[in-house]
Amino acid sequence: MKVDDINTITVLGAGNMGHGIAEVAALAGYDVVLRDIKDEFVQKGYDQIEWSLNKLAEKDRLSQEDADAAFDRVTPVVDLEEAVANADVVIEAVPEKMSIKKEVYTDLEKFAPDHTVFATNTSSLSITELSEVTERPERFCGMHFFNPPVRMDLVEVISGAHTADETLELIEDLAEDMGKTPVRVRKDSPGFIVNRILVPLMNEAAWIVHSGDATMAEVDATTKYDLGLPMGSFELADYVGIDVGYHVLEYMHEVLGDAYKPCPLLSEKVEEGNLGQKTGKGFYDYEDGEGAQVPHDEGKESVKNRLLGVMANEVAGLIGNDVAHADAIDRAVKLGGRFPDGPAKMADNTGIPTLLGALDKLHEETGEERYEAVEYLRDLAQSGDGFYGGDEEGDDSLSFDDISVAVRDGVGHVTLDRPHRLNTISTELLDELSEALDVLADDDDVRAVLLTGAGDRAFSAGADVTSIAAGGADPVTGVELSRKGQQTFGKLEKLDEPVVAGIDGFCLGGGMELSMCADLRIATERSEFGQPEHNLGLLPGWGGTVRLQRIVGTGRAKEIIFSADRYDAETMADYGFVNEVVDNDDFETQAFEYAKRFAQGPPVAQRYTKRAMHNGWEDTESGLEVEAQAFGLLFTTTDLMEGIAAFTSDRDPEFTGE
Repeated sequence: MKVDDINTITVLGAGNMGHGIAEVAALAGYDVVLRDIKDEFVQKGYDQIEWSLNKLAEKDRLSQEDADAAFDRVTPVVDLEEAVANADVVIEAVPEKMSIKKEVYTDLEKFAPDHTVFATNTSSLSITELSEVTERPERFCGMHFFNPPVRMDLVEVISGAHTADETLELIEDLAEDMGKTPVRVRKDSPGFIVNRILVPLMNEAAWIVHSGDATMAEVDATTKYDLGLPMGSFELADYVGIDVGYHVLEYMHEVLGDAYKPCPLLSEKVEEGNLGQKTGKGFYDYEDGEGAQVPHDEGKESVKNRLLGVMANEVAGLIGNDVAHADAIDRAVKLGGRFPDGPAKMADNTGIPTLLGALDKLHEETGEERYEAVEYLRDLAQSGDGFYGGDEEGDDSLSFDDISVAVRDGVGHVTLDRPHRLNTISTELLDELSEALDVLADDDDVRAVLLTGAGDRAFSAGADVTSIAAGGADPVTGVELSRKGQQTFGKLEKLDEPVVAGIDGFCLGGGMELSMCADLRIATERSEFGQPEHNLGLLPGWGGTVRLQRIVGTGRAKEIIFSADRYDAETMADYGFVNEVVDNDDFETQAFEYAKRFAQGPPVAQRYTKRAMHNGWEDTESGLEVEAQAFGLLFTTTDLMEGIAAFTSDRDPEFTGE
């Protein structure tokens, strides 16, 4: 069977994951049957799909007509035989218990057509064991979506011991057709990739506090600000639900041994029923307390290396056992865990010998199995290569981690490639962008430059605020960060060739400042613009105070910056910021063709036209220097730390003017 042969998908289980998967399949154009054991369960999931689709339409993520059409493709059913009668693929998303899933597959085998492929949405259970309940283990695999399925891009596609390659290829193609990014898990292994990294990380964070080696505040500050992860370890456990990770950990402990023994801190929370945000209390108090308040300045180097060491050991175990390669692991964890960088890359950046040393010291002191380094990690430390093979010789000038660069038909196309972080701009991305612009400036084949963001959610949502917070309240750091962005963005502005910013989705803060350096801006109808820095107690520090007023006028620029509001594409076109507003569909092609028009122009005339126009502006350098010094001054304020804390905690800031 090929993906084009799939017409009907049955989703078993109408809970949070089930109805989300059903919605994703319906949006992709498939006929979907949503089934659960009681009519009330099915109806609740069915109603949730309708609500979600209408919300997407309200936010202009799709038209109301498309939302209605997707909803019409979903049929709620209780009877199992009826539900699977015409199913080409069955995606099972029932409760995460082996006994329940086995019972479902025993019944399913009786009614499903012979050609039907079975895919389980389990987050950790054995694909092989489940497949052996059926008479089609070669047409059985894991298809692990992440919550919420409509928003999360990752799908882990997991092979069981009996799974045929054709089945894996079919489900990968199906995931792509649903607009997702499939990552293949080559071998059945508890936790697969993402949970195999995140759950031991959560467990180790708990052990650190349980042993008295650091406080919860110190661990979360290290995780959130020193490692740059989206949330602190305990904050994330509360958000996901402590029981969710705990049950995965229990299964890993059962199958893999004492290296995955749950920390008593986790066991106690589950026994008490304090499971996090959903119960009002977890590691933090969300009822009578202020919830997760993570300090930005209490991180500890020892905690950082300990957590990184545990992650590196898990990565090494996955690679050494041929479960997945380093790049697949990093891609999965960035997409599924919202990491700014993958754990393999993070380990390489810190140094494998350093992390191995931290593990060996802990193993010697405690004797705990979880600190026993796997052989592959020792081999890497001895070779000095790292997960990515160390420094390689040769011309790799167009190969980057956080951006991608391609030259075609005279257009140098630069893509900000951090879709898991809404293409937010880190210092590492600035370095790569600076290098890429140097390469394009020296390439005679480049006649125009197009700048876009990966995915359809954001051109760039601005600076990576956790990176800013990790810098601390230091005016020198603030000035240096401002100048770094100014200098990199200035390279884009100074290119001789016409530069087009292709904007789809969020274009906020530093992302909007980057787009100001383009000569022309094209945007989709769903795009949103804004300079939210005042909400953080900052000002635009990468050229926005100087460039925005030149494009839209001083009055409009002050309105945009002072209000910190969001503006739609049509409004920004009226203001003169956007040159052309285009349909959401097929934007990548439209943006490229727009840039290609200018690549066909007279290069010498274009070069001197740009120079003449830029030289006619007022003193740019003076304005940028004032901006950088002001940005550095604001780095010393209490208001900045309050603004960032409020942003990361999704609350309104309370500025005091200090």
